[in-house]
Amino acid sequence: MDADTIVHNGKIATNGGPSFVEAIAITDGKISAAGTNLEILRQRGPATNVIDVRGRTVIPGLNDSHMHPIRGGLNYNMELRWDGVPSLADALRMLKEQAARTPAPQWVRVIGGWTEFQFAERRMPTLDEINRVAPDTPVFVLHLYDRALLNGAALRAVGYTKDTLELPGGEIQRDKHGNPTGLLVARPNAMILYSTLAKGPKLSHEDQVNSTRQFMRELNRFGITSVIDAGGGFQNYPDDYEVINELHKRGELTVRFAYNLFTQRPKQEVADFRRWTQMTRHGAGDDFYRMNGAGEMLVFSAADFEDFLEPRPDMPPVMEDELKAVIRHLVQNRWPFRLHATYDETIGRALNVYEEVNREVPFDGLHWFFDHCETISDRNIERIKALGGGIAVQDRMAFQGEYFIDRYGAKQAQRTPPIRRMLELGVPVGAGTDATRVSSYNPFVALYWLVTGKSVGGTALYPEGNRLDRMEALRLYTVGSSWFSSEEGKKGAIAPGQLADLSVLSADYFSVPDEQIKQLESVLTVVAGRVVFAAAEFKGLGPDPLPVSPDWSPVKTYGGYGGGSVAKAPDRRQRHDHAWGLGASAHRWVLGESGLWTLGCDCFAF
Repeated sequence: MDADTIVHNGKIATNGGPSFVEAIAITDGKISAAGTNLEILRQRGPATNVIDVRGRTVIPGLNDSHMHPIRGGLNYNMELRWDGVPSLADALRMLKEQAARTPAPQWVRVIGGWTEFQFAERRMPTLDEINRVAPDTPVFVLHLYDRALLNGAALRAVGYTKDTLELPGGEIQRDKHGNPTGLLVARPNAMILYSTLAKGPKLSHEDQVNSTRQFMRELNRFGITSVIDAGGGFQNYPDDYEVINELHKRGELTVRFAYNLFTQRPKQEVADFRRWTQMTRHGAGDDFYRMNGAGEMLVFSAADFEDFLEPRPDMPPVMEDELKAVIRHLVQNRWPFRLHATYDETIGRALNVYEEVNREVPFDGLHWFFDHCETISDRNIERIKALGGGIAVQDRMAFQGEYFIDRYGAKQAQRTPPIRRMLELGVPVGAGTDATRVSSYNPFVALYWLVTGKSVGGTALYPEGNRLDRMEALRLYTVGSSWFSSEEGKKGAIAPGQLADLSVLSADYFSVPDEQIKQLESVLTVVAGRVVFAAAEFKGLGPDPLPVSPDWSPVKTYGGYGGGSVAKAPDRRQRHDHAWGLGASAHRWVLGESGLWTLGCDCFAF
């Protein structure tokens, strides 16, 4: 049979044997053959679309096993992304420009994906600086999940005053007169950050549709063809899934979604999952949009919030009873599940529950897994293996590794998480980012972290024994992630019978210098045999960019990662040899002359 599409003259990584081929054939949305140029071009017919990739490297479509793209898509067009912006000066200039074009009552939102260690200045913005560049438009700047900075206009918009009571799960920092300064601190969890952000205006339904399509295109720009949505705070089922459902029905998804359901109501988690197991089932949907199970929040009492600026939280005594009720229900209904767990202590307690439930209601091959696992012990990895579970790892340490070192030490940071040990023990491992509010969605930043063991700021975290070679890292981001949506053998490799999802890269991932891994992008992304993104010499093969709405959206001016033209500008940063990274102890919040708390520094180790 004639192929629908032939991709040839490439360095095509298969994730199988042989490791590389020259050409592939695609038929009915799947890989139908792989081999030499001569072998595959024999399948060319009069209607075959033939793509010469001119020696470029081709990889299987990337699959992020843990991110929040449904929520991220609904908000993308409202967000000013500082991901990959090289200097604080650039970031503040973008903020000033965006504040000037944002109409009332909308806010300027900078929502995660950045760290001060990426900036040439290696520091946070101060509240004085934010108020100076945006005196009138509400500004909300989220830093990881540890704090948020609000300018005066935002404080007025959310109604925080001297008389505002402390909110659950956080601290409103105040000046000596009791007035809010604009700094919100997650202590002991991020509820204050979630709830304050939720007070802002939303996009219209039409703009949310456009926003989601823009975000998918941005993911396609980095070669992402599949994602597993881990739910999220204030992401309610089924209401907040209307847009993604609509796009699926219209055939406009350019990324494959597997989604987990995330409970929103403390002490009512069992009721949520009982209702949902009556509404839907695991696997409902198709290869583009399918239900993937429960989590990453299963019960609020088991959520060990990660904030390495704060001490490790102890989970309450009720955790085991509440978690057992949910796990028993999920296993009885054959729903896969995932659980957010940062610390080994929480993982050990959860495993006690899992093992108890398994003795009563056998898991019997059900896919379940932990997310994150930065401090997991070898013993608990062994217990996960024995119970048939997996571990989804993300590059959160690339964004907050310096904080971890400052609290726990460089030696403890060497296995955060111990990925090599997980692989040695044969535990399924999938790679991802936890984007968009913690890490950036850029998969090549995560691949850089896996390969080099370094943070975004260049701090060395891992010894050679806990780093991966480039092929191993790629496999975690492709084949490895397929296990976490129960799609093994269906995606993740360029092999006959698998879904025809692939990316042609801007440079050779396998040979560029380490630091250039972070700069890679896709110049041609294919999903189900269809070109969904094209740039450089392939630009004419893909769909044209969509107009951005609303008209004031930051995406229209700056795009996403790297701030558009900011990322293309010459790097004028002053270069320093940074001894080991700026530790959290070098940060202090001091009361400035304006009456606002600002970020001071005790020292810099250059």
